[in-house]
Amino acid sequence: MKIARDPESKARGLRQSMSDLHTWAGLLAGWILYAMFLTGTVSYFKDEISQWMRPEQPHQRDMPDAARVAQRVTATLGTIAAGSSQWSFDLPDERTSVIGSFWRTPNAAAGKRTFESASFDPVTGQRTSARETLGGEFFYRFHFQFYYMPVLWGRWLAGLCAMFMLVAIVSGVITHKKIFIDFFTFRWGKGQRSWLDAHNALSVFGLPFHAMITYTGLVTLMAMYMPWGAQTAFKTPAEREAMTSQLSAFIQPGKPSGEKAELAPVDAMVREAQARWGRDKVGRVTITNPGDTTARVAVSRGEALRVSMSPQYMLFDGVTGKLIEVKDHVGGAAETRGVLYALHLGRFSDLQLRWLYFIVSLAGTAMVGTGLVMWTVKRRQKLADPARPYFGFWLVERLNIASIAGLSVAMTGFLWGNRLLPLGIAARDEAEINVFFAVWGATLLYAFVRSAKRAWIELLWLATAMLALLPVLNALTTDRPLWRSIAQGDWVFAGFDLMMWAFAALHAALALRATQHRPRVKSAGKRIAARAAASEREKESV
Repeated sequence: MKIARDPESKARGLRQSMSDLHTWAGLLAGWILYAMFLTGTVSYFKDEISQWMRPEQPHQRDMPDAARVAQRVTATLGTIAAGSSQWSFDLPDERTSVIGSFWRTPNAAAGKRTFESASFDPVTGQRTSARETLGGEFFYRFHFQFYYMPVLWGRWLAGLCAMFMLVAIVSGVITHKKIFIDFFTFRWGKGQRSWLDAHNALSVFGLPFHAMITYTGLVTLMAMYMPWGAQTAFKTPAEREAMTSQLSAFIQPGKPSGEKAELAPVDAMVREAQARWGRDKVGRVTITNPGDTTARVAVSRGEALRVSMSPQYMLFDGVTGKLIEVKDHVGGAAETRGVLYALHLGRFSDLQLRWLYFIVSLAGTAMVGTGLVMWTVKRRQKLADPARPYFGFWLVERLNIASIAGLSVAMTGFLWGNRLLPLGIAARDEAEINVFFAVWGATLLYAFVRSAKRAWIELLWLATAMLALLPVLNALTTDRPLWRSIAQGDWVFAGFDLMMWAFAALHAALALRATQHRPRVKSAGKRIAARAAASEREKESV
């Protein structure tokens, strides 16, 4: 005899299934997602972080003329990158006072780097004397391709975790039918209930942003994740080159003629681009086959205050300086991709919108972190012996400690390394990165050998101390202490120091909360009675 199920039982079954999916999708990718969210969050200020990590570069109140800067840097590249088939450099804006440049390495041996890079002073056009560092670019690159692994592997891993994140978002909305009501409910000191309330509030606070940032992150690398459509539609090299031109301003160097010719003044080309887009709208200059009769100069529009990453550039003959082509629009599909890409990066933002990106993204980081912690809080109450948990629980708890508290220590350690490592050591930028991973690995080992509660408390206090003392270390090792930065109106350095103290206060609050926390654990008798009651309910329902 079949018993018909009422619609409500089906709905409960669906929510339970979605709850399980939400739990395991969030847990399995949660540790990586937390790192992606936190490093991605600070990357909204990667230019400011990079400035702080190069204290030798003086503070500039006024932005130099982009056309003159382009001419100076071009002259320097003609000396240090002679023989290269392509030069490319960014122009200064209100957020960056250093010119980043890269060029193809001529006659690069197999297995060697095909590009070299350098930073230039916009005033002199010469290489900067600032310390060698990746600065905020490290956090940005780590956010979507990690480190110590092939770049493609890292991007595939990031994409897989982003897909898990989308699954967790959708299943979470289905599971919590009162999620918007629960947003206004927080029960302090209620153990698992408090963690769930915090997780729900953080999730709803930035729900549209979390969905947008996850989906657009996948869109930025869609050509790598799903290349088959393009491979089918665009079969010839010419067709694929046309598709690439819709997605980026990359100019493939043509075959050089072998006939030498002087490069036309680049400053005149930049001024022509400024006349078209605006004085502060030029972003990059790319020169192919410099010193050859086939030389080309592409002046690209910048990303600031433009909600699209679709390519816009003006292409000039490098010998005569004559305008060859203006690329200022793309097809609908490419423009859609460009808008989604821009929404993810947020580089179009002014200062206020960038802070909003930062705050909501930080809430997303906390959402992932509270979800990871809630997994252990919920299951601790069901342990037969909380002092001796099973291995899976023990491992998850230690990974949580290293992923959350340990990552804060490691990121701050990276900044300490920037100030303490000798300036003249070889591959100094790599040494800073090694400090980051060495510190992070040490926190994982520490979590393995300490009790969970002590590890949480001690690592959070360590992060607090390192964050609070970082402005002091900066004052002792550079000539740009907080008081001088404020007096000179250098709000990049002053703001950085103040933010370190704000984050120190946040970690101190978390450490105090961890110290006061008393896990709610049912007695053995209550656990046995609860299991017996659950068993009886199951028998009655059959």
